[in-house]
Amino acid sequence: MKARLILENGMEFPGISFGCETAMAGEVVFNTAMTGYPESLTDPSYKGQILVATYPLVGNYGVPGEETELALHKNYESDRIAVQGFVISDYSEAYSHWNAQQSLGDWLKSQGIPGISGIDTRELTQVLRESGTMLGRIVFDDQDVDWYDPNADNLVGLVSPKEKQVYGHGAHQILLIDCGVKNNIIRCLLDRDTTVVRVPYDYKYTLDEYDGLFITNGPGDPEMCKPTIESLSKALTGDKPIFGICLGSQLMALAAGASTYKLKYGHRSHNQPVQKVGTARCYITSQNHGFAVDEKSLGNEWEPLFRNVNDGTCEGISHKSKPFFSTQFHPEASGGPTDTEFLFDDFIAQIKKYKNQ
Repeated sequence: MKARLILENGMEFPGISFGCETAMAGEVVFNTAMTGYPESLTDPSYKGQILVATYPLVGNYGVPGEETELALHKNYESDRIAVQGFVISDYSEAYSHWNAQQSLGDWLKSQGIPGISGIDTRELTQVLRESGTMLGRIVFDDQDVDWYDPNADNLVGLVSPKEKQVYGHGAHQILLIDCGVKNNIIRCLLDRDTTVVRVPYDYKYTLDEYDGLFITNGPGDPEMCKPTIESLSKALTGDKPIFGICLGSQLMALAAGASTYKLKYGHRSHNQPVQKVGTARCYITSQNHGFAVDEKSLGNEWEPLFRNVNDGTCEGISHKSKPFFSTQFHPEASGGPTDTEFLFDDFIAQIKKYKNQ
């Protein structure tokens, strides 16, 4: 069936449907990664967004199975597709991979997500780079939908769990504030002798016993997460180690009294260069975010930890005297790069130091 992507500036991109034939609206963003569409599509940080893949060929290795490991989906970042729609250039009808169990198109159809191919994603990406992220609609000849601005909603509230969950039986208890966590974050923590207590974003944890606090990634405007910011502000008055990733970095900054802002089109790729402040060391990172910390708003007790080499944006912050730090990128990236996974080791090392005081 024929389909169209319509942008809020009036531009239309005609294409062919390969997913569920249901009209959908959201915020249009692009990702420059060459592989990893099963992980990207199930990343809760994409909630409310229509994802454009800049890599021209998609679907050639199909979709893996839904088996679980450690009570988590082994091959995905969450238990379902998070995007509003998927826009690509060329869709491979024939797929081949040792663990593929279905086609990308069948997977999208099974979860009610539209997919549209035959789009000049190079032109579309150029439009988004020049004009900035904008609203869009995937429509069909017999079906339309109203505009939807996800930034007006508390998206974290839609993806965060409603109840506490516990994983593992390790020596170090991690309280994980789930704002839309990627499964591989939990895996990386469990690999380091931890017990992970996963709680909702608005959970009141000030009286809970834990060895380290972890604030996860998630979708939307960080200022929507008022309960998380309030609880985190209280936690920052203590001395227990805290680690934040992506949205977690922005929430830590807001809890510390700094400010955040929306980027023109965000950072979404597997190949963003990030430099550790004060060194010549550069890392290749995976990223997916649309907001950033305003480095100039950091108080005297805080300092930038990493910066993006491409545009100079703040990619993480750290406290000058307490064991609090964050990264805007994803050190747990699946499937890669894994250059910065050592940051989980740093977090555990801080926990051991705190416990041995």
